[in-house]
Amino acid sequence: MVSLRQIRSFVAVFEQASFTEAAEREGATQSGISQHIKQLEDELGVPLFQRQGRNVEATPAGKNYYSGCVEALRSLDTARHNIGDAPLAGTVHIGLMPTFTRATLKPALKKFLELAPNVEISVIEAYSGVLTDSTLRGEIDFAIVPAFEGAAGLSQQLIARDREVLVKARGKAFSHLRPVRLADLPAIKLVLPREQNTRRTRIDTYCNSNGVAIRSRLEMDAMMGTLQFVAGSDWATILPFVMMMSDLDANRFEIRPLDDPPFYSDFVLIEPLRKVMTPAARLFADLLKAEAMKAKEIFSRRIKPETKVRR
Repeated sequence: MVSLRQIRSFVAVFEQASFTEAAEREGATQSGISQHIKQLEDELGVPLFQRQGRNVEATPAGKNYYSGCVEALRSLDTARHNIGDAPLAGTVHIGLMPTFTRATLKPALKKFLELAPNVEISVIEAYSGVLTDSTLRGEIDFAIVPAFEGAAGLSQQLIARDREVLVKARGKAFSHLRPVRLADLPAIKLVLPREQNTRRTRIDTYCNSNGVAIRSRLEMDAMMGTLQFVAGSDWATILPFVMMMSDLDANRFEIRPLDDPPFYSDFVLIEPLRKVMTPAARLFADLLKAEAMKAKEIFSRRIKPETKVRR
């Protein structure tokens, strides 16, 4: 008879594509995970994985079996959540990028604490790679990251489509909130994330495709450090509008949406496919999404389209 432990071991190997990482995720030994998979294959009478050294790839039978196992685990998770009398209880673990912690976390958190005062909250701030791995391992209930092609074991839903903006220190020439065509500007000094950051590839592609002249590049994978540096220098950076909402009426930055063509970033909410989000986690996710929608409304209200993009 197939056991729940065998199913969990199989799902972990499938999603991690590694016996070693599956063992780490499940708090087991690699030999123990291997034994569970061997027992499962013997019970089913088919191989579930092809092993080539350290590389592990699911067979067609394994891919079909995975779908059924995930449905079973989600059903068990749903049953577990339905046992309690107080749905808004327990602990919520969420992962956010600096893009969202800076502008949307505070109002969402304030509302959440009013609606769910008995829930404990744990917020992790990191970049997309770390958050994706943590979500896959089940360490956090959900995370918000830039849209990507997807990964085994994760579901994703679009939570915001945001405009990218040029950010630099406020100067005498007042161009704040006016759309800008970067190709019309003199060569700029640009602070960029490192090449390992998913945003870097998209920014490079936009600049290269639209004739943007860059005089100097400075790599920095610290969002707050980037803003501090830009505020006190003649360097500029490119950031999502949602991150800069709290600075629209301050005198620190000049914020200009990229235009002709506009530059968008999509952000998605990811969660483990094998689990069901708790009511408390769902509430927090909905509040964050509502704050992201406010950013879109603010952009439409504050950014006035012009017949000619300003330099």
